[in-house]
Amino acid sequence: MEIFITIILAALVTLGVVTVFKSFKKKQLVNAQSTILLNKIKKVCKFITVEGDFAEIYHYEDVKQKFLKLITSKKKALVVINAKAHVGYDLSKIQLKSDTDKKKIILEHFPQPEVLSIETNLNYYDKSDGYFNKFEANDLTDLSNKAKVHINAKIPESGLIEIAQKEALETILLIETIVETIGWKLDYTALKIDATDNKLLE
Repeated sequence: MEIFITIILAALVTLGVVTVFKSFKKKQLVNAQSTILLNKIKKVCKFITVEGDFAEIYHYEDVKQKFLKLITSKKKALVVINAKAHVGYDLSKIQLKSDTDKKKIILEHFPQPEVLSIETNLNYYDKSDGYFNKFEANDLTDLSNKAKVHINAKIPESGLIEIAQKEALETILLIETIVETIGWKLDYTALKIDATDNKLLE
C-alpha cells in the first residue's frame, strides 16, 4: 500500500514539474515572439506612401567683392530643378507595447508623415562666370543642396503631407499583416493621429 501511494505521489510530482516546465518554456517562447515582432516592425523603418514630382526654376547668383569692395564679380545661373519627393512614415519612431498573455501588440503612438527623401536632377542654363568668381565643382554640390532645400520648402503647399496622413491606415495595415504572420493581433484602438507638427526633411 505504501509503495502504491509513493508511486502516485511520485507521478503527481513528476506531472507538476513537467507542467511548470512546459508553462515556463511556453512563456519564454511567447516573450521571444514578442521581441522578434517588435524588432521586425521597426526594421521595416521607412515606408513611402506618397510620391510627388516637382519642376522648379531656381535663380542662382553669387557676388564677390575685391580691393576694398571697389570691384565686384558676379557668377550666376538659371537652374531648372526636376525633383521627386517621397513622403511617408519612419516606423522606427512608433511606440509599441506587447501583451504576451493575450498575444497582442499595442500601438501606442504613430509618427507624423515626413519627407523621407528628395531626388533632384539639375539642368543649368544661362550659366556665366565672373572675372575672378568662376564656377567650381564645390559650387555644383552647393547648388544641389540648395535645390533640395528649395524643393523641401515647396512641399507643405503641395498637399503631399495631407495625402500621406490619409494613407496612414495603409501603413497600420502593413504592421498588422506583419503581426498576424505568427498569430498575434495588433491593437490600435487607442491611436490618435494628430494633424499638426508635420516634419520636413532636415
